[in-house]
Amino acid sequence: MENPKIRFKGFTKDWEQRKLGDLVDRVTRKNQDLVSELPLTISAQYGLIDQNEFFDKRVASKDVSGYYLIENGEFAYNKSTSTDAPWGAIKRLDRYENGVLSTLYIVFGIKENNPVDSDFLVSYYSTNLWHKGIHEIAAEGARNHGLLNIAPADFFETRLMIPQDIEEQKKIGKYFIELEALITLHQRKCEQTKNLKKYMLQKMFPQNGAKVPEIRFNGFTHDWEQRKLSELLEKYEDPVETPHDGYERVGIRSHAKGTFHSFVEPGKELDTAKMYRVAADKFILNITFAWEHAVAITDNNDAGKLVSHRFPQFSFNPKLKPHFFKYLMLDKKFREHLELSSPGGAGRNRVLKISDMLKYEIKLPSIEEQIKIGEYFDSLDNLITLHQRQCDELKKMKKYMLQNMFI
Repeated sequence: MENPKIRFKGFTKDWEQRKLGDLVDRVTRKNQDLVSELPLTISAQYGLIDQNEFFDKRVASKDVSGYYLIENGEFAYNKSTSTDAPWGAIKRLDRYENGVLSTLYIVFGIKENNPVDSDFLVSYYSTNLWHKGIHEIAAEGARNHGLLNIAPADFFETRLMIPQDIEEQKKIGKYFIELEALITLHQRKCEQTKNLKKYMLQKMFPQNGAKVPEIRFNGFTHDWEQRKLSELLEKYEDPVETPHDGYERVGIRSHAKGTFHSFVEPGKELDTAKMYRVAADKFILNITFAWEHAVAITDNNDAGKLVSHRFPQFSFNPKLKPHFFKYLMLDKKFREHLELSSPGGAGRNRVLKISDMLKYEIKLPSIEEQIKIGEYFDSLDNLITLHQRQCDELKKMKKYMLQNMFI
């Protein structure tokens, strides 16, 4: 008998094939007494969710008395799905005590004698293993018309492989529930840190003509000084001949999302005799998409790579620290100024006038306060990156384990 590649220690019994109908009971209770008026739908990412919350209050029907009433811990499957998602999703109701579902859904709950662990079933339906059985029983005519319309009786004939030992099921189910909780935790911390950064960007820089911000580090009391960018930035150029044996180039993401790198293969280089080498700690922008906030501060990873004349770089006056300006340039007013300084039509026809951009006025504190502010926001960015990286790694681990702990 086939067994999964990865198992918890102490479990050696072969897994067995079981028919879904032997493990669960179909739920067909109607919402006649209007026990709930919470209309639900299935999201592959979020599970069973409130249509009002996730679909801009567009609910399929105002009268939900004829809908199925589903209770917390029960499962649902949308039996009519499109060719874009030919197998749909099977999800357990976890967010709410109860809710209502269209009769297009198949609703079921685990039998009273608990022949299968609920958390195990949640994890099993996170794999792709059940897709084959669904596809095989789908009505051939419906498949030909772009829908997999599965009769409930056929749905409960689908088969799945499960451990004979209920304790092994519980171990697997608990493992994936805890793994998902860790992913959610890091996602939440990432979003919380992003919200904190957004809030502090508004509070740690002067707003609406004020000379000082609302929130400052202890020991700083002087007014911030107003300066034009033309007083603080100086054009920087390090021209080189355009290579013909391939080179790394720097690009700039819109919405001040930083830089990215790409390799230009031999024979695909720009038709220009001259390019420019990038240096670290420079203000760089894409004059074609400056109106879309394509600006960044370069770092050591960018240094030595090449850009065209459409990516001018600027050195900073000693009065302005690059890591302070990195966050100052996120200001909405600066983005709007870049738009106004980029006349013309849409897209590539809107080229930034550098002279107009340099007229922009900023407020800046002492060097010491700039350093403090820059370090503070760097620490927030590092936290965001840390939580996002941990979240991504956990998702990779979950995907790998889903592929190797089930059959």
